[in-house]
Amino acid sequence: MLRRTVSRFLSALKSIKMSEALSAKEVVASEGAAELSKKRTAEDDASNVPSKKSKDKSHHPSGRSDRKRKVALLMAYSGEGYYGIQVNTTFPTIESELFKALVKVGLVPQDHVDSLHKMSFQRAARTDKGVSAVGQVVSLKMLLNVENLVDQLNNHLPAQIKVLGFKRTTNSFNSKNHCSHRTYIYMMPTYVLAPVEENVTQDYRTPSERIDLLNEILAKFKGTHNFHNFTSGRKHSDPSSTRYIMEFKAGNPVVHNGLEFLTITIKGQSFMLHHIRKMIGLTIAIVRGFCGVDVIDLAWKPERVDIPKAPGLGLVLEKLHYDGYNKRFGNDGFHELLEWDEYQEAMDKFKKDFILTNIVQKEKDELVMQNWLVTLHNHTYSYVEDEEERVTTGCNRAARNLIGLRKSNTAASSSEAELSDTEMPIPVKTETVTDLESVTPEDKPRDVAPKPQNNNGITPDVSSLENTDSKDEITTDKIKATGKC
Repeated sequence: MLRRTVSRFLSALKSIKMSEALSAKEVVASEGAAELSKKRTAEDDASNVPSKKSKDKSHHPSGRSDRKRKVALLMAYSGEGYYGIQVNTTFPTIESELFKALVKVGLVPQDHVDSLHKMSFQRAARTDKGVSAVGQVVSLKMLLNVENLVDQLNNHLPAQIKVLGFKRTTNSFNSKNHCSHRTYIYMMPTYVLAPVEENVTQDYRTPSERIDLLNEILAKFKGTHNFHNFTSGRKHSDPSSTRYIMEFKAGNPVVHNGLEFLTITIKGQSFMLHHIRKMIGLTIAIVRGFCGVDVIDLAWKPERVDIPKAPGLGLVLEKLHYDGYNKRFGNDGFHELLEWDEYQEAMDKFKKDFILTNIVQKEKDELVMQNWLVTLHNHTYSYVEDEEERVTTGCNRAARNLIGLRKSNTAASSSEAELSDTEMPIPVKTETVTDLESVTPEDKPRDVAPKPQNNNGITPDVSSLENTDSKDEITTDKIKATGKC
């Protein structure tokens, strides 16, 4: 009985102690909540005070006005008169004009232009001499504390170069590396599709069968292939020679200023130097009958093949695609999609006023494509034995003569003293000429297609190709410097 009473007493005492402990914990928790509430209130009151250590992750140009922000800059330009987009200390380029404008407006300092890595500058696509663009994108870090920033830049740019807009991006954004694929267009007169034996004028209108043939040939470039024969300085074993073409198709012809043109759309993951122009050049040669379609299959092989390069005038960078970037960052609530639909009207107007008009006018006045067509019969469309003997398109015949004379000089070096002045071989400098068209050695047998007749009813200027018997000294330096023989 006594044990039972003691047990009940101890049980009751334990319950009382547990209640007191719980009450103490509740008091402490309540006091802690009150203290935390006071702390948060103090922080909210001080939220308007900027912190030097805090990083502004907003995609809006708010925060410190003296802090550079990473942006994607949308540009359009006509390549006429410029030596490509990439900055060059010797010749005028698109980037040279852009950098001067950025400095004058005060968006970047001069030392950032002198050392481009300081502003993380990167172009999405490198366009060559004479090539235009309506959707070029460059990425860089610059200040955004200037009102009417786009208008201010355009006030310091030539009329044929225009900044259309910009968007804030992630700090790691790179306009080249984040670009998933690129779209170009190539605009050319339709008389290039006429068979070589057909005499045409500027009134030529291509039949639908020729466009169908063109599209059949263009389709053979689609897919993944080794394009080492469609660029310069890359071998078949180089992994970067393999590229993926997604779309390659010609549209319906349109008449501009009395001359019929058609536009070819090329969409691919990426392109190499002269890549598109060589694909267009070979396609035109096949359509006109200078070679067979089997040359395309030949070009995928390791051997070097002689392929013509079309003029750069009709090539235009149309659009850059950022599918991967948009999927990852475009809908995160902080960054904008890199889509430029709101600028499409301005892009179309610029293309019409400065690019398409220039292409049509130069074709009418200077016969750019016509003068190039007469060089197609100079190519072999087959294997090239010695790649070091590559010279500028249009100078192949003269170059072959020079190569032959060079061999004659070597063979006859012991008997030169016996030759008269009129019989002396033409002296030739032996500097290597790079990034030029392939030349077949004189002693290599080749089939020469018939010389094209006079398209457009106008005799093209081929004196530079025919007059190779002049007694004046002809050097490879002259060919490289002037592009003429």
